[in-house]
Amino acid sequence: MLNNNNNNNNIINKWPCCFFIIIILIIIKPSIRYCLPSTIQVGGLFTPEQREEEFIFRLAVNNINDDQTILSRTKLVAQVKSIDYFDSFHANKKVCDLLEKGVVALFGPLGYSPSSAHTQSICDALEIPHIETRWDFKLHRDDLSINLYPQPSVLSSAYVDLVKAWNWDIFAIVYENNEGIIRLQNFFKDAQKCNWKIKLYQFETDKPYRDTFWEVNKAKVKNIILDVKRENLLQVLRHAQQVGMMTESHSYLITSLDLHTMNLEDFKFGRTKITSLRIVDDSSPELINIMQNWTELTKNMHMHNMDKPNSILTESALIYDGIRLLSTALQDLDQSQSVDGIQPISCYSGTPWLYGSSLINYMRPVAFRGITGLVDFDQLGYRTSFSLDVMTITIDGFMKIGEWKQTSSPNDTSLTTYEPWSDHYSAISMQNISLIVTTIISEPYTMLKESAVERSGNEQFEGFAVDLIEELSRLMGFKYRFKLVSDGAYGIKDEKGEWNGMIGELIRNESDIAIVDLTITSKREEAVDFTQPFMNTGISILFKKPTTKVTTLFSFLSPFQNIVWIYVLAAYISVSTILFVIGRLTPYEWDDPHPCRQEDNVLENNFSLINSFSFTIGTMMQQGSAVAPKAMSTRTIAAIWYFFTLIMISSYTANLAAFLTVEKVVYPIENAEGLAGQTQIEYGCLKSGSTKAFFSESNIPVYKRMWQFMQSRPHVFTKSNAEGIARVKKSNGNYAYLMESASIEYVIERDCNLTQIGGLLDNKGYGIATRKDSPYRNPLSHAILKLHENGVLLQLKERWWKQKKGGGQCTEETKKSSSVNNLSIDHVGGVFVVLLGGLSFSFLVAIFEFVWKARKDSHESIFEEMIRDLKFAFACQSKTKNVKKKLNEEIYPDRYDYSPPNYGPDFAPVY
Repeated sequence: MLNNNNNNNNIINKWPCCFFIIIILIIIKPSIRYCLPSTIQVGGLFTPEQREEEFIFRLAVNNINDDQTILSRTKLVAQVKSIDYFDSFHANKKVCDLLEKGVVALFGPLGYSPSSAHTQSICDALEIPHIETRWDFKLHRDDLSINLYPQPSVLSSAYVDLVKAWNWDIFAIVYENNEGIIRLQNFFKDAQKCNWKIKLYQFETDKPYRDTFWEVNKAKVKNIILDVKRENLLQVLRHAQQVGMMTESHSYLITSLDLHTMNLEDFKFGRTKITSLRIVDDSSPELINIMQNWTELTKNMHMHNMDKPNSILTESALIYDGIRLLSTALQDLDQSQSVDGIQPISCYSGTPWLYGSSLINYMRPVAFRGITGLVDFDQLGYRTSFSLDVMTITIDGFMKIGEWKQTSSPNDTSLTTYEPWSDHYSAISMQNISLIVTTIISEPYTMLKESAVERSGNEQFEGFAVDLIEELSRLMGFKYRFKLVSDGAYGIKDEKGEWNGMIGELIRNESDIAIVDLTITSKREEAVDFTQPFMNTGISILFKKPTTKVTTLFSFLSPFQNIVWIYVLAAYISVSTILFVIGRLTPYEWDDPHPCRQEDNVLENNFSLINSFSFTIGTMMQQGSAVAPKAMSTRTIAAIWYFFTLIMISSYTANLAAFLTVEKVVYPIENAEGLAGQTQIEYGCLKSGSTKAFFSESNIPVYKRMWQFMQSRPHVFTKSNAEGIARVKKSNGNYAYLMESASIEYVIERDCNLTQIGGLLDNKGYGIATRKDSPYRNPLSHAILKLHENGVLLQLKERWWKQKKGGGQCTEETKKSSSVNNLSIDHVGGVFVVLLGGLSFSFLVAIFEFVWKARKDSHESIFEEMIRDLKFAFACQSKTKNVKKKLNEEIYPDRYDYSPPNYGPDFAPVY
């Protein structure tokens, strides 16, 4: 008993030492290293078309194995399965095959498809980490997945920041499928706050993209946000180019992060502002090494026939960083706990992998710099603290002009712009720059001020072009100095290939920009650059108005058009004929010419064919007639004819007075065809300018004939427009001058004896010329578009065309003088309709009269009697006919014998 007590006391005495040993073991336990298996399987699911992504996946695994700083005792093995995007059944089977081989994580499928959703559901059920590198619209992450692709709402914020930096007010969103609306959701949230006008257009399936771009072009939208798949992007841009939507005035924001990988050689010279974002860091040493050794690497990995791209795809870069993320997490897992082997997982057992959740949890705190920049995640597994390069296409290829960054929170963003940004998008780059502006004296663009005091410098000039440069200077902040061109020419290329005038001065660097009524032509575009047109115009004909009054022998016919006179003649013949027929048909126009001679039994009708025509012409001339209608039907015709002649004669008299008092001017030519088809009137143009070049290079027969005529008579060319205008004034209508319609409009506003003949022979524009590849061209074009939108250019034209220098006086004269037009059938057609209705009514009345009379006096069929009378009327043989006997007179002739009795020859009455 005593011994037992002693043992217990010894144990109690030793307990503090044991406790201390246990504490020491617990403290030093984390330092004990548990090793992973020698090989770890990593699964990848790719389609046959995703050869580059598969190559980068295998390459990333090899590079991790070669890196001794990560998983030095473990090798990764790439297990790749080929799947179909839309074949979920076989995709599930391939996933299960990979799990049975013991993979610790799955990459793919890439892109959003049913196969992706099914793969994710299997990984969630069996707790296998799923590393995604695709765009995903889901608002909540799955527990067993992590995505290296930027969150859609964050990308949308980047696009919004770019649009705000560009100060877009009106723009179109053109998208391919409904995912595009999700990607750009922030635009609709900020639309009202930013006062944006957004137009939505969606490409229709089975229809060319150009059909949608036609609608955008009709809406005159220049700023476009384009959301399409990478594989369709090149075709979309080509269709936009086909409908004229890839000009220097258009701007595109492409939502794809892979635009930098495409060959845009066909679009970089169009000066269209095409911008996109890029997450791939081209300065990454790993990426540089991959691109430099691309051919050798593909051969070593037995992936032949892979052409070297401009840069790897975004998903390829994310896969490369995803492999490094997985390797780092595996190393952290190895150092924190013992991984007792990696057993194969069966899809049918439902038993999850023990370390899947832990591996995902170790991925989220990992942060490192990879090919896609800083790789970092928040607690929900979303990519954070990354940066995007703002890329644009230039003549030299893709250029980085800015950087967009997102820090710890999605709302904490910043946009940094570099020096090329201003040159490419805004006019700020021209602040405090001094420009030499060459010009030429040409009304109303550049003129010398009329002043008693001698002026110098810019103060001596005024005009539309001078005011335009002043407006641009205020908007853009540059300084300028005007100078007149030394040789007084606009600019034309001589036989030696040298340019004169303002174009020549730009080429020789004697000036920075040139402005006046300088036409944009293809040949000039080869030598210099032009801004957006500040005015549209075209070649037309300046001619002198005829001063003599035009008179003709038959001027009295002028009040009515020829068709009206034909209708009047037809009405006269028709009414006269109908009056004759109805006069014969009605029984009330037949009278006994000798009432006292009852034995004659003859009736007479005054409406013979001659009398009918005489009656209608007499009433038309407002003269009397010996023939007067007695029947109701003929009086109806007479009344409606009186009304017709009243209206027609009144209209004729009123319009005749106007024709006799207003002078009508008839021009000997009406258009360019008429000018080319004669030789009496000479015509010419400026001998050094775009008008001469137009005729000399034209292939249209009419213009070629005009050029041959001008070439044969060199004296028709002038040194200036002022000289050409003066020649037209002095001519007696035997000289026409060909010049731009804008200048003609200015001249005829002030000289009422001059006019413009015909329409425009072509369409062109006036632009500001700059030196070839000048940095001033794009900013000036942008500023001119702003002046267009603000209405400043319209105000300037109104000021110099209609207000200053005597403008508007011919317009007032035109308002005072009224032109007279001859009446057409549209003016008097109603009275013909009334006449037709009256004639129809008179026919009905005549038939009623005939029936009424025949019913009482005739014993035969009324229809037969009417046919017989109509035949008699149309025969036109006689104006008399025998009296028809009544029925009783035919049966009892003695009762109706009223002849006097015969008293014999010796009887003589006594009076």
